[in-house]
Amino acid sequence: MQCDQNRKKTNDLLKETGLTYEDYASIDDGNRYELAGGRLELMSPAPLVNHQITSFELQKRLSRNCEEVYIILYAPVDVILSTNEVRQPDIVLVHRERKDIIRKRGIHGAPEMVVEILSPPTLKRDKIDKLDVYARYNIPEYWIVETNAGMLEQYILRDNQYEIINVFHDNEPVTSPNIACVSFTMKEIMDNVPDLKD
Repeated sequence: MQCDQNRKKTNDLLKETGLTYEDYASIDDGNRYELAGGRLELMSPAPLVNHQITSFELQKRLSRNCEEVYIILYAPVDVILSTNEVRQPDIVLVHRERKDIIRKRGIHGAPEMVVEILSPPTLKRDKIDKLDVYARYNIPEYWIVETNAGMLEQYILRDNQYEIINVFHDNEPVTSPNIACVSFTMKEIMDNVPDLKD
């Protein structure tokens, strides 16, 4: 009975606009959502295994090199950009000097960097919608990782817009103008992502 009531409440909320973080935080139906401009967006089912392995490999390398300076979090974690904009990037870096933006329910404000790992269901959301949203809320650096091609697109915020400054693949060292500790190659990542059957 309670489960049916939660489902009905969520179905009603999915049709509404002007929702706030409080509406979003009140949902408890077992699904994952983002709050995009006051509208709920249902996240796709669990990501593919190659997505998760790529995420784990990135986390390992970022942690190995950067954890003394940055707090590194991974999905699901709420990045609460405003009362009507809540996103769940795959990986988030927050400088330890700004750890006060991390609260029990999520990150309140713009972190130093977010990473999205592409999946077919999230392609448009990650490459168009989130590119706009993360720039609007002044996140200095945004990475988009394409597992099938084994590449990383690096975007830097300039004049309130993202500019793609590099595309890394194979043995080219991944570096960042903002995050000096970054040091790995996409080959290191992709060599650990097995070729999986459907």
